[in-house]
Amino acid sequence: MNCFMCAQNGKETTAIAVCLTCGMGVCQEHLVREEITIEEVKTSAFSKQKVVRAKNLPRILCKLCHTALNS
Repeated sequence: MNCFMCAQNGKETTAIAVCLTCGMGVCQEHLVREEITIEEVKTSAFSKQKVVRAKNLPRILCKLCHTALNS
């Protein structure tokens, strides 16, 4: 699979990942890798407690989706 964004610019570059949001194949130049903190709210009869997990969830987005989600 080739990078979709490179192909639009007339280049042929192998895609190394797929955007989680739109499914576009992207190369190293056109991807953004983020770590998302996993938070959980535990509710008991008397309180709510926010718990942050020790590990983060990695996600890979194309630059277009990253810009759209963070604007």
